[in-house]
Amino acid sequence: MSLNERISKVIEYSNLTPSEFADEIDVQRSSISHITSGRNKPSLEFIIKIKSRFPELLWDWLVTGEGEMLKPEVPEVLNTVEEHEEERIKTTPLPDLFTMMNNDVEFGTDETEIEPVQPASGESFIPPPSKASEKISDSQQLGNSNDQLLNQFIGNQSDKIKRIVLFYENGKFESFEP
Repeated sequence: MSLNERISKVIEYSNLTPSEFADEIDVQRSSISHITSGRNKPSLEFIIKIKSRFPELLWDWLVTGEGEMLKPEVPEVLNTVEEHEEERIKTTPLPDLFTMMNNDVEFGTDETEIEPVQPASGESFIPPPSKASEKISDSQQLGNSNDQLLNQFIGNQSDKIKRIVLFYENGKFESFEP
């Protein structure tokens, strides 16, 4: 079965007229008649539009003609398992922050030792950070002031400043030369 015949079969499967099918997959109506008559071959974009509109079609059948046209139906057993799982999730209450606090659960303060993971062959072992390096002091040095940063920047310049130009919102500007 040729690709053109498979597309005709998809149109028949959709229970749409060729013009309705063209509108459904967002292509020009003339392209449907050209493809089904065998005048033109469909582009990859055309096939992708068919597949995205009819996801139940199998790619292998659509492209090569091999296998079945439609994906097999999902057995009813899987559907009932999924329904039971959804029901279990809906009925199982999730703990909230306040319930967990009332149960005296402390987060982030677990002092248990973590056993090191043995590296696989060819990998190097990086030990976990020690407890001492994880603690942060309450007093930390504040960053340098803007004046200090500006002086450092200007002092690090090997080139000399030739001109400074300031542009104002009203369109005016000033130029300064040292």
